[in-house]
Amino acid sequence: MKVNTDGVLLGALMTITPQDCRLLDIGTGTGTIALMAAQRLRSFADAQDDKGNAQDDKGNAQDDRRVAQDDRNGLQNGIDGFQDDMNHATDIRVYAIDIDEPSATEAGQNFQASPWADMLHAFNKSLEEYAAALLPEDRFDLIFSNPPYFDGSLQAPEERRNNARHTSTGLSYREILDFAADHLTSTGRVAMVLPADTEHDLTRHARMCGLHQHKITRIRTVPRKAPSRIIAEFSRQRTDRPTDSMLTIQKGGEYTKEYLDLTREFYLFA
Repeated sequence: MKVNTDGVLLGALMTITPQDCRLLDIGTGTGTIALMAAQRLRSFADAQDDKGNAQDDKGNAQDDRRVAQDDRNGLQNGIDGFQDDMNHATDIRVYAIDIDEPSATEAGQNFQASPWADMLHAFNKSLEEYAAALLPEDRFDLIFSNPPYFDGSLQAPEERRNNARHTSTGLSYREILDFAADHLTSTGRVAMVLPADTEHDLTRHARMCGLHQHKITRIRTVPRKAPSRIIAEFSRQRTDRPTDSMLTIQKGGEYTKEYLDLTREFYLFA
C-alpha cells in the first residue's frame, strides 16, 4: 500500500499530548501514521531532556560552591528525570491493526526497523476481532484512522485495494466512532481523515455516540478550490470552542510554508 498525503496530514495534525500512553491505529496499512505518532511521543521526552540540560547549563554559571551543589542536585534530578522519561516511554504503546495480512506484516517490519520499535505493535486483526480480544478496562487515549471512504466508485480489480479504499468492502467511519465510544479514556480522542462531504453525517453520528467535536481542519489543494478533505477529531469531553482551521497544500505551484512547517519532521524534502 502506498503512503498518501491524507495519512501524513492526519499523523501531523491529530492532537497528541505528553500524557498519552495508549494509542490505536485502525487500518494501519504500512504503519506510517502509527510511526508518526511514536515519533511525536518520543519528541516529548527529548524536549524534557533538552530542558533539563539547559537548566544544568544555567547552574554552571554560578559560583564554585553553588556550581558544585547544583551539579550534585542536577545529577540527581537528571537521573530522576531520565528514569521518569524512560518509565513513561516504556509505558507508551502504539497499537496498529489491519485486516490485510501483508499490510500488517509490512507495518510490523517497518516498526521493527524504526527508532521507536519498543512502542509499536502490529496485529493482523479486523476491528471486530480486536475489540473482542480487549478487556473491559482496556481504554485508549487516542484512536486514529485513515479509513476507506470511496462509496459507489469504480472499484479496483485487486481485492486488497478495495478493502483499503471502499466503504462497501472495508471499514466505515461509523464503526470506528462506535468502537471509540466504548474504548476511549475519559479524556480520549478519536481522529480521522475523510472527504469533506462526510462532515455532516460524521458529526451527527459522533453526537449519537456521545462524542463532541474537538477539532476540525479543512484541507484544500490550492486556494481557489473548496476543501476536499477534513481531519476531524472528537472527544468525550465537551469543548466550548472547537478548533476550526483551513490548510492549503500548494500555492503558485509550490508547497505552502504552512504545509512544509507542518510536515518537515516527517518528509525528507521539507
